[in-house]
Amino acid sequence: MEYTRMSWSDLLAHHYHIHGTLTPLPGEYDLNLLVATDNETQYVLKVMRPDCDPALVELQCAALEHIATVAPDLPVPRLVRTHTGAAYVAANDRLIWLITALPGEVYATFRPHIAALRTDLGRRAAQLDQALMTFTHPALNRPLKWNLLQAEWALDQIAVIADPDRRRLAAAALHAYVGLKSTLCSLPHTAIHNDLNDYNLLVSASPKGVVSISGILDFGDLCSAPRICELAIAAAYALLDQPYPLRCLSDLVKGYHAVWPLTTTELNLLWPLLRARLTVSVVNSVLMQQQRPDDPYITISEAPAWRLLAATATTDPELVAARLRVSCGMPFSPAATRVQSWLAAARGHFASVLGCDLTNAPVVSLAVAEQPLPQDPFALTAAEARRLCEPTPATVQIGRYAEPRLIYTEPAFFAANHPLAERRTVHLGVDLFAPSGTPVYAPLHGMVVAVERFIAPLDVGGMVVLEHQTPNGDHFYTLYGHLDPNSLDHLHIGDAIAAGQPFAALGDAATNGGWQSHLHLQLILDLRAPEGRWPGVVAPDEWEWWQTLCPNPAPLLNLADEQVSYQPIDTTGLLQERRRHFAGNLRLSYTMPCTLVRGWRHYLFDDWGNTYLDAYNNVPHVGHAHPRIQVVAAHQLRMINTNTRYLHPAPIAFAHELLAKLPPPLSVCFLVNSGSEANELALRLARTFTGARDMITIDHSYHGHTTGAINISAYKFNHPASSGKPDWVEVVMAPDPYRGPYGADGERYAAEVDQAIERIAARGRRLAGFIAETFPSVAGQIIPPPGYLAAVYRRVRAAGGVCIADEVQTGLGRLGTHYWAFTTQDVIPDIVVLGKPLGNGHPIGAVITTAEIAHAFDNGIEFFSTFGGSTLSCAVGREVLRIIDEEALMANAAHIGNDLLAGLRELQQCHPIIGDVRGMGLFIGVELVSNRTTCAPATAAASYIKERLRAERILIGTEGPYDNVLKIRPPLTFDRAARTVLLERLDTVLAESFITRVVE
Repeated sequence: MEYTRMSWSDLLAHHYHIHGTLTPLPGEYDLNLLVATDNETQYVLKVMRPDCDPALVELQCAALEHIATVAPDLPVPRLVRTHTGAAYVAANDRLIWLITALPGEVYATFRPHIAALRTDLGRRAAQLDQALMTFTHPALNRPLKWNLLQAEWALDQIAVIADPDRRRLAAAALHAYVGLKSTLCSLPHTAIHNDLNDYNLLVSASPKGVVSISGILDFGDLCSAPRICELAIAAAYALLDQPYPLRCLSDLVKGYHAVWPLTTTELNLLWPLLRARLTVSVVNSVLMQQQRPDDPYITISEAPAWRLLAATATTDPELVAARLRVSCGMPFSPAATRVQSWLAAARGHFASVLGCDLTNAPVVSLAVAEQPLPQDPFALTAAEARRLCEPTPATVQIGRYAEPRLIYTEPAFFAANHPLAERRTVHLGVDLFAPSGTPVYAPLHGMVVAVERFIAPLDVGGMVVLEHQTPNGDHFYTLYGHLDPNSLDHLHIGDAIAAGQPFAALGDAATNGGWQSHLHLQLILDLRAPEGRWPGVVAPDEWEWWQTLCPNPAPLLNLADEQVSYQPIDTTGLLQERRRHFAGNLRLSYTMPCTLVRGWRHYLFDDWGNTYLDAYNNVPHVGHAHPRIQVVAAHQLRMINTNTRYLHPAPIAFAHELLAKLPPPLSVCFLVNSGSEANELALRLARTFTGARDMITIDHSYHGHTTGAINISAYKFNHPASSGKPDWVEVVMAPDPYRGPYGADGERYAAEVDQAIERIAARGRRLAGFIAETFPSVAGQIIPPPGYLAAVYRRVRAAGGVCIADEVQTGLGRLGTHYWAFTTQDVIPDIVVLGKPLGNGHPIGAVITTAEIAHAFDNGIEFFSTFGGSTLSCAVGREVLRIIDEEALMANAAHIGNDLLAGLRELQQCHPIIGDVRGMGLFIGVELVSNRTTCAPATAAASYIKERLRAERILIGTEGPYDNVLKIRPPLTFDRAARTVLLERLDTVLAESFITRVVE
């Protein structure tokens, strides 16, 4: 018999006195109906399949009420009893019961699946298991095909898998399960959910990009089993279609272990149990598909389950267990612990590996946070590789263990062919720099187990691995790299090498991979993980695992660990010190601050060598760490750095080149230290020249942080904590073609100036001037309508005022087609203001004005800015101007900017949250709205995207009155590769669940 939705609505009203709209939800056997009521409260009406055993419903109801009592904070549904107090009722030959609905999207479809989400899943699974630990019910021990204690049934049905390769794959997983079942059964049993699959979990995200488990659903497979089965089942689904399944598994295990610590026995079982659950799932899918071929739900996880089974078929379960132990803060293995203890005790008694005492050997740094090596972090030159450290009188110099370095630039060190690809940077050994030909000695007795010759450029050259044994019979290994391959000809696998015996020699650059002559010494506790690959450096995200497998070899050098080990920046302590010594309103960008230590062109690097794409910072105008600026600044500092009270050619040469970029009326320069100081000076110039005081500025404008600059910055003085608009300032509407009331009618926006001038006159005052970011940036990367500034300037000058163009954000070729933004409006300002982009970040600013205004300012009061216009600043500023021209950066801004705008507009066609894409060159804004018709600002979405892109190592900002405009204004070096990765990752983030739910 079939029942209509209305009949279930009537039953809901009759038994629960609840009225609402019912919508079907997915389910394998039962009918689940979402109930939406008029007061926005939501429920799920559970209509069980015909002939459902009442004990199953009683089990679930009892479990939910138990959890509500012992763990009320767990995100599980609450049982809603009938108006008579019954847990469930029988109606229409069905059992029906009601639970509360929970917020979120199912894990399977939710995006993104990030490490924090998996860790939270592990944490929630542990909390749930703890809550269920005291729950009992007779039905927990019922026969159940999904109970991993009963998984042999799948082996009996293995023949239903038609593909022989898949059948062998499934059989192997199930035979491994059979081999461990006795151990599994010996573990303590408890009630577990038993089906934390990706369709039984709900996920929510915050505007800050924080994702968390917001709901645990469907307790229909509750059973009694060891708790490790719970984790194995959750992991089986959480790892589906993930590129790094073992990392994902570690994330999950860390979360569980932090709440309810796991044992080594349980960790040893986890990987084979995970694979057994996947196999049970695929066997069940095949069987159910035969019975219900038109039901898509039963095969929903089959394809990704097969992919995961195949991808991990040769994964060593013992190494997985070891990795999981490391994730839980346990030793790699008991033998590894014993080896390290023995090495520490024997420290000082090993033969010297280079035949000399290293106690006083100097330590050199190749760390990303300490050395600009290589100059181009993506391309180590041959010369740089041959001179990693400066020669010293010391015979040997030490390169540190655990040091994050950028010197590894060959494609083999990158996980993919794009600039933000994961990169291996963290050094797993100790380097001993010494002359080529220096003999290498075995620190203790060993046996040769590997002899390799890696002759590719910037590879390891000759390499030897020796096996050693402690007095207790524990084995470990030492690896020696950058050897002369010719010195290895006498070595064979199995050769015994005595302690102190020379067995190889250091190679020179011609034979050791192209490096400065040195020995790479690495300690390895288990050969299974590195064998064949022999990594000498690893990615930061893999460091936790590899540092346990390859610990500090300092004992073998008879040195203290700390003498040869890099000490990473303590970012937690750094943040605490910053908070202690700086004001709270000196804010950091992003919820998770970036610790950035190097820059190059439009890329930044953190203290671990991770690469970030800088799509935000306009101040490094010609690119971070430009080599020409380094040379010019260093040269000038070696010469003199003094101020404008002394005659010197540098300020004159700089002024000549700057003025050559400006229209002729602008002929006099004032050199200062920043854009804020420049705008402060511009205000003084306007007032001195006109004899008036009042100013007109654009709404939500920003012109700096000094008192005068804040007074003309509506973005600042309109803040609730500010004292408000000064009585000598008038604010006019921003000329916003997208959001403004006049669309693209520049004349109507300009007419607002008439009213401002009238208000000034009504106070009995006169207008000193009008100031605007030529293209309002803080107001939302606005491109004013054509003719706007011409109409404004005409009105301002008619009222006796001067026109100030703040070109800090838009000048110097950023727009691609125009060197200055004001020229796009066919106007010439009376005063132009420039800031630190003029110095590529060096503290410099400039005010350029007419001779007439400058003459009026020369009123007997000296103007002097101590280091405004210093010889150093002028040398740097002049070089910036030359770089823009000689490296064709303005043309690059036009070309890449057009491509980027086109790509963003393509994204606009796919993602309705993008209301507007606007910009010129590399001055770009993307306005986000929740409704394109009403233009309702999507502020939370903008915050989310900014934070998520930061997590993807792309830096952008947000601006606008509603903080809903993505601000993109990178260094002018931005290239096609950067454009591509920005668009690809933005496209991915725009498709994530938080964003798609924002759009109305």
